[in-house]
Amino acid sequence: MKRLLASLCVLFAFSVQAETWRFALIGDTPYSDRERRELPRMLRDIAAEQPSFIIHAGDIKSSSSKCSDEIFLDRHALFNASAVPFIYTPGDNEWTDCEHLVSGHFNELERLGKLREIFFAKPLSLGKTRIPVEQQSAAYPENLRWRLGPVLFVTLNVPGPNNNFGMGQKASSEFLARSPVVIDWLKQGFSSARRGKSAGIVIVMQGNPGLKHFAAGFAHIGYRELLEVLRQETINFPGQVLLIHGDTHWQRIDHPLRHPETKKPITNFTRAETFGYPFMGWVNAVIDNETAEIFRFEVREYKPNSLMHK
Repeated sequence: MKRLLASLCVLFAFSVQAETWRFALIGDTPYSDRERRELPRMLRDIAAEQPSFIIHAGDIKSSSSKCSDEIFLDRHALFNASAVPFIYTPGDNEWTDCEHLVSGHFNELERLGKLREIFFAKPLSLGKTRIPVEQQSAAYPENLRWRLGPVLFVTLNVPGPNNNFGMGQKASSEFLARSPVVIDWLKQGFSSARRGKSAGIVIVMQGNPGLKHFAAGFAHIGYRELLEVLRQETINFPGQVLLIHGDTHWQRIDHPLRHPETKKPITNFTRAETFGYPFMGWVNAVIDNETAEIFRFEVREYKPNSLMHK
Protein backbone atom coordinates (compact mmCIF):
# COMPACT_ATOMS: atom_id res chain seq x y z
CA MET A 1 0.00 0.00 0.00
CA LYS A 2 2.81 2.39 0.92
CA ARG A 3 4.54 1.57 -2.35
CA LEU A 4 1.33 2.27 -4.27
CA LEU A 5 0.86 5.60 -2.50
CA ALA A 6 4.45 6.55 -3.22
CA SER A 7 3.97 5.73 -6.90
CA LEU A 8 0.80 7.80 -7.05
CA CYS A 9 2.59 10.73 -5.42
CA VAL A 10 5.35 10.52 -8.02
CA LEU A 11 2.81 10.43 -10.86
CA PHE A 12 0.92 13.38 -9.37
CA ALA A 13 4.10 15.40 -8.96
CA PHE A 14 5.07 14.66 -12.56
CA SER A 15 1.63 15.67 -13.85
CA VAL A 16 1.84 18.96 -11.94
CA GLN A 17 5.35 19.73 -13.20
CA ALA A 18 5.04 18.51 -16.80
CA GLU A 19 2.46 20.98 -18.03
CA THR A 20 2.11 22.75 -21.33
CA TRP A 21 -0.10 25.60 -22.48
CA ARG A 22 -0.75 26.69 -26.06
CA PHE A 23 -1.71 29.99 -27.70
CA ALA A 24 -1.78 31.17 -31.32
CA LEU A 25 -0.37 34.27 -33.01
CA ILE A 26 -1.75 36.09 -36.07
CA GLY A 27 -1.53 39.62 -37.42
CA ASP A 28 -1.77 41.93 -40.44
CA THR A 29 -4.98 40.28 -41.65
CA PRO A 30 -7.52 40.52 -43.23
CA TYR A 31 -6.26 42.98 -45.84
CA SER A 32 -8.18 41.88 -48.93
CA ASP A 33 -11.63 40.55 -49.75
CA ARG A 34 -10.06 37.14 -50.24
CA GLU A 35 -8.48 37.20 -46.80
CA ARG A 36 -11.76 38.35 -45.26
CA ARG A 37 -13.48 35.33 -46.82
CA GLU A 38 -10.75 32.92 -45.73
CA LEU A 39 -10.09 34.19 -42.22
CA PRO A 40 -13.12 32.50 -40.57
CA ARG A 41 -11.87 29.19 -41.96
CA MET A 42 -8.36 29.85 -40.70
CA LEU A 43 -9.70 30.70 -37.26
CA ARG A 44 -11.55 27.38 -37.24
CA ASP A 45 -8.32 25.61 -38.18
CA ILE A 46 -6.54 27.35 -35.32
CA ALA A 47 -9.31 26.50 -32.86
CA ALA A 48 -9.07 22.83 -33.89
CA GLU A 49 -5.58 22.77 -32.36
CA GLN A 50 -7.11 23.87 -29.04
CA PRO A 51 -5.09 26.93 -28.06
CA SER A 52 -6.06 28.74 -24.88
CA PHE A 53 -6.53 31.89 -26.97
CA ILE A 54 -5.58 33.65 -30.21
CA ILE A 55 -3.56 36.87 -30.22
CA HIS A 56 -3.95 39.30 -33.13
CA ALA A 57 -1.02 41.73 -33.22
CA GLY A 58 -2.85 44.47 -35.09
CA ASP A 59 -3.68 45.74 -38.61
CA ILE A 60 -7.15 44.33 -39.19
CA LYS A 61 -7.52 46.07 -42.58
CA SER A 62 -5.28 47.40 -45.32
CA SER A 63 -3.98 50.95 -45.13
CA SER A 64 -5.79 51.78 -48.38
CA SER A 65 -9.26 50.78 -47.16
CA LYS A 66 -11.59 53.16 -45.33
CA CYS A 67 -11.31 53.38 -41.55
CA SER A 68 -15.08 53.17 -41.33
CA ASP A 69 -17.28 52.15 -38.43
CA GLU A 70 -18.62 49.42 -40.71
CA ILE A 71 -15.20 47.80 -41.11
CA PHE A 72 -14.52 48.03 -37.37
CA LEU A 73 -17.87 46.43 -36.58
CA ASP A 74 -17.28 43.72 -39.19
CA ARG A 75 -13.92 42.81 -37.66
CA HIS A 76 -15.41 42.89 -34.17
CA ALA A 77 -18.09 40.40 -35.27
CA LEU A 78 -15.47 38.27 -37.02
CA PHE A 79 -13.25 38.06 -33.94
CA ASN A 80 -16.21 37.52 -31.63
CA ALA A 81 -17.14 34.47 -33.70
CA SER A 82 -13.86 32.80 -32.75
CA ALA A 83 -14.47 29.53 -30.92
CA VAL A 84 -11.61 30.32 -28.53
CA PRO A 85 -10.86 33.59 -26.70
CA PHE A 86 -9.46 36.27 -29.00
CA ILE A 87 -7.10 39.10 -27.94
CA TYR A 88 -6.53 42.07 -30.26
CA THR A 89 -4.17 45.03 -30.04
CA PRO A 90 -4.53 48.05 -32.39
CA GLY A 91 -2.37 48.57 -35.46
CA ASP A 92 -1.51 51.69 -37.45
CA ASN A 93 -3.84 50.81 -40.32
CA GLU A 94 -6.88 51.25 -38.10
CA TRP A 95 -6.00 54.52 -36.41
CA THR A 96 -2.73 56.41 -37.09
CA ASP A 97 -3.02 55.96 -40.88
CA CYS A 98 -6.69 56.92 -40.99
CA GLU A 99 -5.93 60.58 -41.63
CA HIS A 100 -4.82 59.72 -45.18
CA LEU A 101 -7.28 60.61 -47.91
CA VAL A 102 -7.46 57.05 -49.23
CA SER A 103 -8.35 55.83 -45.71
CA GLY A 104 -11.17 58.33 -45.32
CA HIS A 105 -9.31 61.38 -43.92
CA PHE A 106 -10.38 60.69 -40.32
CA ASN A 107 -8.93 62.18 -37.15
CA GLU A 108 -6.58 59.55 -35.71
CA LEU A 109 -7.63 60.08 -32.09
CA GLU A 110 -11.29 59.91 -33.00
CA ARG A 111 -10.66 56.56 -34.72
CA LEU A 112 -8.69 55.28 -31.73
CA GLY A 113 -11.61 56.30 -29.55
CA LYS A 114 -13.95 54.30 -31.77
CA LEU A 115 -11.67 51.24 -31.53
CA ARG A 116 -11.71 51.56 -27.77
CA GLU A 117 -15.48 51.83 -27.77
CA ILE A 118 -16.00 48.77 -29.97
CA PHE A 119 -13.17 46.42 -28.98
CA PHE A 120 -12.25 47.39 -25.43
CA ALA A 121 -15.52 48.33 -23.74
CA LYS A 122 -15.13 45.60 -21.11
CA PRO A 123 -12.14 43.93 -19.40
CA LEU A 124 -12.70 40.75 -21.39
CA SER A 125 -11.28 39.09 -24.47
CA LEU A 126 -13.33 38.72 -27.60
CA GLY A 127 -14.63 35.35 -28.80
CA LYS A 128 -17.50 32.99 -28.05
CA THR A 129 -15.66 32.03 -24.88
CA ARG A 130 -14.08 34.97 -23.11
CA ILE A 131 -11.35 35.35 -20.56
CA PRO A 132 -10.94 38.26 -18.13
CA VAL A 133 -8.14 40.73 -18.78
CA GLU A 134 -6.81 43.67 -16.78
CA GLN A 135 -6.94 47.04 -18.54
CA GLN A 136 -4.36 49.72 -17.79
CA SER A 137 -6.96 52.46 -17.29
CA ALA A 138 -10.19 53.89 -18.64
CA ALA A 139 -8.10 56.24 -20.78
CA TYR A 140 -5.96 53.41 -22.21
CA PRO A 141 -8.21 50.32 -22.12
CA GLU A 142 -6.41 48.72 -25.07
CA ASN A 143 -3.31 48.05 -22.95
CA LEU A 144 -4.07 44.67 -21.39
CA ARG A 145 -2.60 42.16 -18.96
CA TRP A 146 -3.50 38.55 -18.15
CA ARG A 147 -1.88 35.22 -17.29
CA LEU A 148 -1.62 31.76 -18.74
CA GLY A 149 0.09 29.15 -16.59
CA PRO A 150 3.47 30.49 -15.46
CA VAL A 151 3.53 33.34 -17.99
CA LEU A 152 2.29 36.95 -17.84
CA PHE A 153 0.97 38.59 -21.03
CA VAL A 154 1.06 42.34 -21.69
CA THR A 155 -0.25 44.24 -24.72
CA LEU A 156 1.00 47.69 -25.69
CA ASN A 157 -0.53 50.18 -28.11
CA VAL A 158 2.67 50.71 -30.12
CA PRO A 159 1.88 51.20 -33.83
CA GLY A 160 4.18 51.18 -36.79
CA PRO A 161 5.86 52.89 -38.39
CA ASN A 162 8.02 54.61 -35.77
CA ASN A 163 5.36 54.52 -33.05
CA ASN A 164 3.50 57.52 -34.55
CA PHE A 165 6.39 59.75 -33.50
CA GLY A 166 5.72 62.31 -36.22
CA MET A 167 7.76 63.95 -38.93
CA GLY A 168 11.41 64.85 -38.45
CA GLN A 169 12.94 65.12 -34.99
CA LYS A 170 9.95 66.76 -33.31
CA ALA A 171 7.60 64.35 -31.58
CA SER A 172 3.86 64.60 -32.18
CA SER A 173 1.62 65.57 -29.28
CA GLU A 174 -0.09 62.19 -29.54
CA PHE A 175 3.23 60.36 -29.14
CA LEU A 176 4.27 62.53 -26.20
CA ALA A 177 1.02 61.71 -24.39
CA ARG A 178 0.92 57.98 -25.11
CA SER A 179 4.57 56.87 -24.98
CA PRO A 180 5.13 57.44 -21.22
CA VAL A 181 1.89 55.59 -20.45
CA VAL A 182 2.94 52.63 -22.61
CA ILE A 183 6.41 52.49 -21.07
CA ASP A 184 4.92 52.62 -17.58
CA TRP A 185 2.64 49.69 -18.45
CA LEU A 186 5.66 47.75 -19.72
CA LYS A 187 7.54 48.41 -16.48
CA GLN A 188 4.51 47.43 -14.43
CA GLY A 189 4.30 44.19 -16.39
CA PHE A 190 7.87 43.21 -15.59
CA SER A 191 7.38 44.20 -11.95
CA SER A 192 4.26 42.04 -11.75
CA ALA A 193 6.05 39.14 -13.42
CA ARG A 194 8.91 39.35 -10.93
CA ARG A 195 6.56 39.55 -7.93
CA GLY A 196 4.61 36.57 -9.20
CA LYS A 197 7.81 34.63 -9.94
CA SER A 198 6.62 34.15 -13.51
CA ALA A 199 8.68 31.87 -15.71
CA GLY A 200 8.12 34.20 -18.64
CA ILE A 201 6.54 37.38 -19.91
CA VAL A 202 4.97 37.91 -23.35
CA ILE A 203 4.77 41.45 -24.77
CA VAL A 204 2.48 42.10 -27.73
CA MET A 205 2.47 45.20 -29.95
CA GLN A 206 1.84 45.94 -33.59
CA GLY A 207 4.84 48.01 -34.67
CA ASN A 208 8.14 46.44 -35.69
CA PRO A 209 10.52 48.43 -33.44
CA GLY A 210 13.62 47.85 -35.57
CA LEU A 211 15.51 45.60 -33.17
CA LYS A 212 18.47 45.05 -35.48
CA HIS A 213 18.86 48.79 -36.03
CA PHE A 214 18.67 49.29 -32.27
CA ALA A 215 21.36 46.65 -31.70
CA ALA A 216 23.58 48.43 -34.24
CA GLY A 217 23.15 51.78 -32.49
CA PHE A 218 20.71 53.27 -35.01
CA ALA A 219 17.43 53.08 -33.12
CA HIS A 220 14.31 54.52 -34.70
CA ILE A 221 13.56 57.58 -32.59
CA GLY A 222 9.97 56.59 -31.88
CA TYR A 223 11.05 53.24 -30.40
CA ARG A 224 14.34 54.17 -28.74
CA GLU A 225 13.20 54.72 -25.16
CA LEU A 226 10.80 51.78 -25.29
CA LEU A 227 13.58 49.46 -26.45
CA GLU A 228 16.02 50.78 -23.87
CA VAL A 229 13.52 49.96 -21.15
CA LEU A 230 12.71 46.57 -22.70
CA ARG A 231 16.40 45.69 -22.90
CA GLN A 232 17.16 46.65 -19.29
CA GLU A 233 14.06 44.93 -17.95
CA THR A 234 14.94 41.78 -19.91
CA ILE A 235 18.48 41.74 -18.55
CA ASN A 236 17.11 42.06 -15.01
CA PHE A 237 14.39 39.45 -15.49
CA PRO A 238 15.21 35.86 -14.42
CA GLY A 239 12.73 34.27 -16.83
CA GLN A 240 12.14 34.28 -20.57
CA VAL A 241 10.88 37.29 -22.55
CA LEU A 242 8.89 36.92 -25.77
CA LEU A 243 8.10 39.95 -27.93
CA ILE A 244 5.33 39.49 -30.49
CA HIS A 245 4.75 42.04 -33.25
CA GLY A 246 3.53 42.35 -36.82
CA ASP A 247 3.84 45.34 -39.16
CA THR A 248 6.50 44.24 -41.67
CA HIS A 249 4.79 41.02 -42.85
CA TRP A 250 7.85 38.82 -42.39
CA GLN A 251 7.10 35.79 -40.27
CA ARG A 252 10.19 34.99 -38.21
CA ILE A 253 11.36 33.82 -34.82
CA ASP A 254 14.79 35.03 -33.75
CA HIS A 255 16.92 36.62 -31.01
CA PRO A 256 17.85 40.13 -32.20
CA LEU A 257 18.11 41.99 -28.87
CA ARG A 258 21.74 42.43 -27.81
CA HIS A 259 23.51 43.31 -24.59
CA PRO A 260 24.70 46.95 -24.65
CA GLU A 261 28.19 46.05 -23.43
CA THR A 262 29.03 42.60 -24.80
CA LYS A 263 26.98 43.10 -28.00
CA LYS A 264 26.01 39.44 -27.72
CA PRO A 265 22.39 38.30 -28.04
CA ILE A 266 20.46 38.49 -24.79
CA THR A 267 19.77 34.82 -24.30
CA ASN A 268 16.42 35.09 -22.51
CA PHE A 269 14.84 37.23 -25.26
CA THR A 270 12.93 35.95 -28.30
CA ARG A 271 11.09 37.88 -31.01
CA ALA A 272 8.19 36.33 -32.95
CA GLU A 273 6.73 38.22 -35.90
CA THR A 274 3.36 37.14 -37.29
CA PHE A 275 2.45 36.26 -40.84
CA GLY A 276 1.13 39.18 -42.88
CA TYR A 277 -0.49 39.97 -46.21
CA PRO A 278 -0.26 38.47 -48.82
CA PHE A 279 0.57 35.36 -46.79
CA MET A 280 -1.85 33.81 -44.34
CA GLY A 281 -0.89 31.57 -41.47
CA TRP A 282 -0.36 31.43 -37.75
CA VAL A 283 2.23 30.47 -35.17
CA ASN A 284 1.41 28.16 -32.31
CA ALA A 285 3.39 29.10 -29.24
CA VAL A 286 3.74 26.40 -26.61
CA ILE A 287 4.62 27.16 -23.01
CA ASP A 288 6.52 24.17 -21.65
CA ASN A 289 7.60 24.44 -18.03
CA GLU A 290 9.95 21.48 -18.44
CA THR A 291 12.30 23.43 -20.71
CA ALA A 292 14.60 26.26 -19.73
CA GLU A 293 13.52 28.28 -22.77
CA ILE A 294 9.83 27.95 -21.74
CA PHE A 295 8.62 28.79 -25.27
CA ARG A 296 8.63 26.63 -28.37
CA PHE A 297 6.92 27.32 -31.67
CA GLU A 298 5.02 25.55 -34.43
CA VAL A 299 4.60 27.52 -37.66
CA ARG A 300 1.43 26.87 -39.65
CA GLU A 301 0.98 28.11 -43.21
CA TYR A 302 -2.68 28.47 -44.14
CA LYS A 303 -3.62 26.68 -47.35
CA PRO A 304 -7.15 27.61 -48.42
CA ASN A 305 -7.31 24.88 -51.05
CA SER A 306 -6.33 22.09 -48.67
CA LEU A 307 -8.53 19.05 -48.32
CA MET A 308 -9.78 20.14 -44.91
CA HIS A 309 -11.84 22.86 -46.64
CA LYS A 310 -13.41 20.68 -49.33
